[in-house]
Amino acid sequence: CPAPPGVLCDPDFQESNAMKHLRYTILPVFVAGIWVNASEFVRNEIIAKPYWVEHYTKMGLAFPSRPVNAVVWMAWGFSFAVLIFILSKRYSLLHTTLFSWFASFFMMWLVAWNLAVLPPGILWIAGPLSLLEAFIGAWIIKKMAIE
Repeated sequence: CPAPPGVLCDPDFQESNAMKHLRYTILPVFVAGIWVNASEFVRNEIIAKPYWVEHYTKMGLAFPSRPVNAVVWMAWGFSFAVLIFILSKRYSLLHTTLFSWFASFFMMWLVAWNLAVLPPGILWIAGPLSLLEAFIGAWIIKKMAIE
């Protein structure tokens, strides 16, 4: 029976293409994006903010924390979820986690380090937590995007 779990089996039930797209593409990316953004908020605004503020102060700069910065990071979080979704279609959970982490975090930190705006001490916190973030995002998508 093609009916979703929990729905009584109706032999005439046909899920529309739009509903399949919503259920197996949009919803998994949205849920993973919510996870990524929540994880980013906790890590950067609650746990690691003192590292950022101190580093920027030493450079004579104010740490950027205006609402527009939050909107850009939110767009980054949902973009990361899209990347995870795309990779998950071809790769295992482990490979999706590692490839998405490398493409989004490692390369971002490399650029931030090159521009001297990355506080090195933050990586002891950010490294493991970002790997966990990528893993859970990939796990969410792998579980929800199964047709």
